[in-house]
Amino acid sequence: MNNVIEINHLTKNYGKHRGVRDVSFHVEAGDIFGFLGPNGAGKSTTIRSMLGFIQFQNGSIRILGKDIRNEREAILRETGYMPSEAMFYPTMKVSEIIKMAADIRKEDCSREAQKLCERLQVDTTKRISDLSLGNRKKVSIVCAMQHKPKLFVFDEPTSGLDPLMQTEFFKLVQEYVSKGATCMLSTHVLSEIKRYCKNVAIMKEGTLQCVDTVANLTKTNAKRVQMIRDGKHEDFIFKGNLNDLSKELVGHDIADILIEEPPLDEIFMHFYKE
Repeated sequence: MNNVIEINHLTKNYGKHRGVRDVSFHVEAGDIFGFLGPNGAGKSTTIRSMLGFIQFQNGSIRILGKDIRNEREAILRETGYMPSEAMFYPTMKVSEIIKMAADIRKEDCSREAQKLCERLQVDTTKRISDLSLGNRKKVSIVCAMQHKPKLFVFDEPTSGLDPLMQTEFFKLVQEYVSKGATCMLSTHVLSEIKRYCKNVAIMKEGTLQCVDTVANLTKTNAKRVQMIRDGKHEDFIFKGNLNDLSKELVGHDIADILIEEPPLDEIFMHFYKE
C-alpha cells in the first residue's frame, strides 16, 4: 500500500456556509504531508470528513486502504488525531485523561505515555482546569501519540506551544515516521511546512489550489530587491533575468542595494490572493 490517504472529489456542503468542493489528493506512506491554508480554507472540514466525524455529500475517502464510510472504527483504531482545539473534562487530572484515552482503545499505553510526558514535560498530577493552552496542547499530543498509530493527523498542533516544545514535538513526529508511521500536518505556519514536509496541499476558500512537493513550490527565479534609487527606498519582487535589472539601473544613483531569496510567505501568498 503506497497511499495511506486517498481523497477523490470530496464535496461537503453546509448550506449557505462554505464547505469544500471537489477536493482530490493522496498522501504517501512515510510522508510528513503539509496541509496548508488560511483560516476558513476548508482544512478542518476535509480532516473531519476523512475521519468520519462529519458526513459528506460526494466523493470517496480511503484511509489505510479502508473506506471511511463503512470501516470508520478500524481506521480510527490505527489513527492518532489531534484537533486544533482539544477539549477535556476540566476537573479530571492529566493522568486520568491520558489513561482514559488509552482505555477507550482498550490498550495499555502506559509505557509510551510516560515517555511522551517526559519528553514534553507534562505534569500528570495537575487538573485540566489548571493548565495553560500550551499544556493542554501537550496533553492532546500524548493522547494522539501514545498508542503508536500508523497515521497521525494533526490540526494546528503547535499553536500555544513554546519554541522548545515545538521543536520537541517535531522530533517526536520524525521519530515515529522513521519507524513506519505517516503524518498529515494541517497548519498555516509556513516555516513548519518548509522545514518538515516533503509534499504539500494548499487550500483556499474550500477548494484545492495546488498539490506539489515543497521543493518544487519553493523553487523560484524571483528575487527580493531592496534598494535606495535616486534617494528613494524601493522594495519589490523581481521576476526575470538579473542582467535586465542591472541594465534598468544604469544612469540611476544607487546608494544601497540588497538582492536575496524572497521569504517563504511571499512565495506561497499568490495562492491566497484573489
